[in-house]
Formats: sequence, C-alpha cells, structure tokens
Amino acid sequence: MFTKPFSFLFFFLTFCTSALWAQTKGTVLSGKIRDAQTKAALSFVNIVLKTDTDSTFVAGTITNEEGIFSLPSVKKGKYKLTASFVGYLVTKQTVSVGQLSDFLDLGTIDMPEDLRILEEVKVVAQQQGIAGTMDKKTFTTADNISQSGGSVLQMMNNLPGITTSQEGKIQLRGSDKVVVLIDGKQTALTGFGSQTGLDNLPASAIEKIEIINNPSAKYDANGNAGIINIIFKKNDQYGRNGKVGLAAGLGALWVRKENLPTIRPQFQNTPKLNPSFSLNHRRQKANIFLQGDWLYTQTLNKNEFSTRTYATGESILQQIKRNRTTTYATVKTGMDYAFNTNNTLTVSGLFNREKILDNGDNPYFKGDFSNRYRLWQFLEDEVKYTAMATAVFVHKFSQPGRLLNFNYNYTFHREDEKYFFTNTLPASTGTDSFKLLSDEQVSDFNIDYIRPLRQGRLETGVKLRRRSIPVNMQFFPGQNSPLDVNAGGWANYYETIPAAYGNYVFENDHIELESGLRVEYVNVNYDVNPNHNTYKSDGYNYTQPFPNLRLAYKLNEKNKISFFFNRRVDRPNEVDIRIFPKYDEPELIKVGNPALKPQFTSSFEVGYKTNWQNGNLYAAAYQRITDGTITRIATQVPGSVLLYNIFQNIGRSYNTGIEMVWQQQLTKPVSLNASVNIYQNTINAFSVTNKYPVPTTYTADKQQLMSGNVKLNSLAHLSNGFDVQVSAVYLAPDLIPQGRIEKRFSLDLGVKKNVQKGKGDIFLNTTDLLNTMQIRKKITGTGFVLQSADYYETQVVRIGYNRKF
Repeated sequence: MFTKPFSFLFFFLTFCTSALWAQTKGTVLSGKIRDAQTKAALSFVNIVLKTDTDSTFVAGTITNEEGIFSLPSVKKGKYKLTASFVGYLVTKQTVSVGQLSDFLDLGTIDMPEDLRILEEVKVVAQQQGIAGTMDKKTFTTADNISQSGGSVLQMMNNLPGITTSQEGKIQLRGSDKVVVLIDGKQTALTGFGSQTGLDNLPASAIEKIEIINNPSAKYDANGNAGIINIIFKKNDQYGRNGKVGLAAGLGALWVRKENLPTIRPQFQNTPKLNPSFSLNHRRQKANIFLQGDWLYTQTLNKNEFSTRTYATGESILQQIKRNRTTTYATVKTGMDYAFNTNNTLTVSGLFNREKILDNGDNPYFKGDFSNRYRLWQFLEDEVKYTAMATAVFVHKFSQPGRLLNFNYNYTFHREDEKYFFTNTLPASTGTDSFKLLSDEQVSDFNIDYIRPLRQGRLETGVKLRRRSIPVNMQFFPGQNSPLDVNAGGWANYYETIPAAYGNYVFENDHIELESGLRVEYVNVNYDVNPNHNTYKSDGYNYTQPFPNLRLAYKLNEKNKISFFFNRRVDRPNEVDIRIFPKYDEPELIKVGNPALKPQFTSSFEVGYKTNWQNGNLYAAAYQRITDGTITRIATQVPGSVLLYNIFQNIGRSYNTGIEMVWQQQLTKPVSLNASVNIYQNTINAFSVTNKYPVPTTYTADKQQLMSGNVKLNSLAHLSNGFDVQVSAVYLAPDLIPQGRIEKRFSLDLGVKKNVQKGKGDIFLNTTDLLNTMQIRKKITGTGFVLQSADYYETQVVRIGYNRKF
C-alpha cells in the first residue's frame, strides 16, 4: 500500500512513462471508486494495472477528489486491475482491452471496509516507541497491562525518561517543567503552565501518550523539559460502536510502618473502582461520540516520618499521615460533521468533577518521645469542576495536504477548598479553618495553516490566549492558632499571550530539516489585596523569540543521526505566585511568591537511531541550560521552629545526560523494551531572600549530582490468548534544592486474557509487587537538617474486564 507522498511520486513517474508510449495508439481506462456502504467517493485510492499472465506492472495512478481515476495508453490485452486504500479490503477485477474503442469506462467499483481493522484486531508486535522523525515517542495504553485500571500518573511510571512522585509530579529527563496536553491542547485538567491532576485522571480514558522532548515552533513555548500529549480515546467507526470496562482493586494491604503514638489508624485495604464506557454513532457526514469514566479510590496518600534537628541540638520527630478518598468523574462528548469533502467541523465538550476528602494526622514529639507538644489533625474537603468547550473547523484545499484550521477552546475551572483543623497543644485545644474559592477562565483561539511543498511543507499560525483567575482566601482562627489571618483576602491573576509561529520542513534522500521560530508576547498582572501583610501587586511582561532546529542525516535506510536545538520558557503558574500560606503541615508552610519571574532554557541534543529486522535502538546526548531556575526554598524564621517553603528564582542550573531506548522482538511471542537515562543536575551557587513572614536569607554553594533511571518492560503473548507483562523501574539518588532524594525501585506485573473471540479481555495486575517503593530525602537549611522517609501507598492489586461491541 502506498502512502500519499509515494502515491503522488508514483503518479508522476507513471505519467512520464505514459507520455513515452503516446506514439503508440492505446486505450484510456477510467472508472470511479466509492465506499461500498456509504456510496461516498474515495479519493487517493491506489490503482495498479498488471498483466494477467505474469503480473508485470503496466500502469498506476490514484483517484482524484471525486473518486475518479484514468489510465491512458493501455495496449490490447488482458489485465488485472487492483484498488487499495487504508481501512478497506483490496479490490481486484479482470479487464480486457481490445482495439475497437479508444475509451473504456469500467464504471463504479465499490470497496468494502476492512472489518478486521475497524474492529481493532490485536497486533502481536508492540508499537514502535520512537517515531520515524525522532521528534517524539508514542506509547499506547493497550501495551501497558501492568498499569491497567489505574491513573495516568501511575501508567507513566513505565515510560522511558519519565519519573513520578506521590505529589503527582512528573519529571522528564530529570526536570519537572513539563507541559501536559490533552488532545494537543492545554486544559485545566492538567494545567496551563506546570502540570497537575494526573494522579486521578483514569488511564481507561486514554488511547495513547506522546512524549515530545524537542517540540517545534507550532507548540506553545512553555515547558523546558518538553511536552507530554495525552490523547483521549475516540471512535469513528461506521455504524454504532462502543466499549465498556470495569476495574476494581485494593491497596495498602498491610502496614509498612506503624504510626507514632496517639493518632488515628492508617488506611488499609483501600478500595479502587473504575467503570468506563465509550460510544460512537457514525452515519455518512456525521460522527457522534460519547465517553465517560468514573474513578473512586481510597489511598494512603502520604505517610511520611521525619526527624528535624536544629543547630541548638533540639530534635523533633513527626509523622504526616494523609488518608485520601477521591471520586473523579469525566464525560466527553461531541460531533464531527463533514459539510463536504473540503470542510469539516468538530464540536466537543468535556465536563469533569473531582472531589477529594483528606483526613490527616500530624503529631510532633521531642526526640526521645518524652513529650508530644503538638497534634495537628485536619480535614480537607476540596471539589474541583472543569468544563471545556472546543470548536475546530478545517478547510481542505484542492491540493492534498493543504489545510487551514480554526480552533477555539474555552475552559472554566472552579477550585473550592475547605480546611478544618484541630490543633491540640499540651495546655489547650483549638479549632481552625479556612476557605479558598477560585474561578479560572481561559480562552484560546488558534489559526493554523499547512502547505505541502515539493520536498516538504510550510506551517504557520497565530494564537491568542486570555486567562483570568480571581482567588479569595478567608481564615477562621481558633484558640492559640498558628494561622496568619492577615495573609488572607483576595488576589487576581490576569494573563494575555498573543503568539505567532512559522515552521519549515524539508526532506530529500539524505537530509531532513525542520526549522522554526515562535515569537510570543506575555503580559501577566497579579493584583493583591492591599491589606496583605507582606506582598504587594506584581507581574511581568516580555516579548521573546523561541527558535527550534532539527537537522538529520540519513546514513542509509536503517541509520539516522539528528541534531536538535530549541529555546523554551517556564512561566510561573498562578499557584506558584499565590500569596496565601497553605497549612498541610503547621510547621512546614508552603507559600507562593508574586515576584517570581519566568525561567528560560536552551536545549541541545544529538541523537542516533538504528533499525534492524526485529528491533531498534535510539541513543541521545542532551544538555539543558536554564536561567532564572524556579524552585522552592525552605527557611526558618529566627527564634521559631516554623519552616516556610517559598518559590524563588535561584539563578542558573544545568541538566546534562544521555538516554537510550532499546526495543527488541526476542522471539515471536516475546518482546522487550528497555530505557536508560543518566544525567547530571547542577545548580550554581545562589543566595535568595524569602520575604514571608519576615525577610530571611538563604545562601547555598554549588550543588552537583549524577543520577538516572533504568526501566525494563517485557511483554509475552502466550497461547490461548494470554498476555503477560513485567515492568521494573530503578531510580538512582538525585539532587533536589537544599538536598537529595535517595534511590527507589519497583516491580509491576500484569496478566491479560482475551475472551469472547477478541471482543473482550480480563486483566489482573499489581503495582510495586515487592512493596519496595518509598521516598527518602535529606534537606539542609540554615540552622536545621530535615530527614524523611515516606511509606505512602504504592502496592495495589487490580482486576478488570473490558468489552467491545
């Protein structure tokens, strides 16, 4: 089967060959190809004419936009005419050409759809992770049996170059500055700047995940580590189709470390439930689709044991235990409508509701347990609503591949949080609370134009974003409260970003070139309640260019070398500059910083890819240089045991490393993919001042540490429809601001069985089979050292069933 570019080349060569034959009289064969069921004309169908006796090639062409084809100068004889097109059965017919007619009309040829493709027959081999252009890696959720039924965050644990944390953060090649898209768009579900929400987004809703380490200029400039594009499932098969699924599981099967005295029990045998469905109805010009997912989980979300040792010699033992109950519902619906072959409109909507209930206990003891001087217990009741509406209009020109795309996306996101605290001291007990309400509204409008060239294409477009986030925080202190009531009130965030880009792609037999430039203007205003006791209104604006370059040389059909360069930015998100203190812990308080500015990163990468019969290898060396590095810095107020964790720009940092991704079909039923990422994080010496609650300066020497990770995935297709997957992840010790995080390891196992003649499947899996994953950290500040170990829930056993109809 020919791809479109090869089809055009094939048509051109055929035309030239036919012109040479024009001196000899021949017959013109013509006809029309259409869909056997809808009767719609099929364009770009490959037509090949061969001799009947020995299958010698005679002529070939493709159908035009009306489904019509023409083969000139066909000599007398008997032939086989073949029509082929992706998604349809190959259609053949015998043709006899005589001498009496100069033209032969073969009439209408109906091509039936290939039901094996439409019903998604399982391909035994795994999808190749590295795309041919080497600009992204693509992974399907169907290949990830060991994480089926869980969240997107959990599933990403097994992907090359990605590490995750219990806080819901992703690191890509050692950096957490990752932009997460849904269907190519930024949304409130995953964040408009820094990532969010992946720990609850169900994997059952996802079709595939793309990792883009070196994005081109057509993408937003945000995210120095790259882009992760999460693509939702969408069915567009003809007729009525759908899929239903149900997964259930249990976590926290035993207590990994006993509680400190006098607090409430940890969650055990935590239930997980994830029903899902997808439906679509396609008839001629319209395709209507509906998808729903509901996730209910109880989780031991945090169970951290810490020791704080101060320069005075005082030692404090504490535990932070958080029992979390989450319900997460998502509904996505929409319609594709084709006005004609040149104009299509897609209208879609997404609604999401997430409710989180956290019951936490935070006891503080003197180092010898002789005295409990504080017990902090809290209930967080948080509800988030997200509504998104999208309209996409695509105009196709008569030239194949030439497109004009208009896209409008509107998002509304409400964050409604209520915190209730019980603060038990040796001499008193007080009750405290606060309430936060935030309504985020975002409008994105894009125009994109694509024009194919003789040896490549031109892409250009413009984008406008308007974003507003009004936030109101009210504190209600009780007796002997640690809450800072003068730090409440209101703050409003406003963001305007117009941008324009151009991208040029060129390719010949040996060279691939992609070069682009994105220019964006950003204006951010942060208006703060004038009565706030520390911070004032602030903001920033800039006009900056963001170039990208990819240059590749094809050594031969199986080997390619590439060079990448791009410049990107990480703009502080509203939460990063939010002025209100967050009291998850009463003695380690997180606060934003309205004076925070963007960080800018230049990235360089050299890559090599080689293919062989049953496998491939991709190796890359990269470096990222970041100015204005954004991170949290913890400081102690003199004369107090309280620590304040505040975002700061700490100057220049470096991330230098190598990455290798290997895929191999070991035997016909067994495949293996492995990835190794080794990098060095460097943070130059810096000095910053945390202004809240009083100015406190922190100074650090240059920090440097070599780290990395190794991931192995083995998938075996056994007899009787059984699939088995084993996944292992090792994370080396890594550098964090003011300290380091220690090594981690986990092993996942999954089994799946195809049933009902391939229409259904049953799976059983477990994450962290050996229960070895835990987070150990050491942080050194001015006058204190904090050492911690988090025994949060990592081992979960799930069973599930999926059925297509």
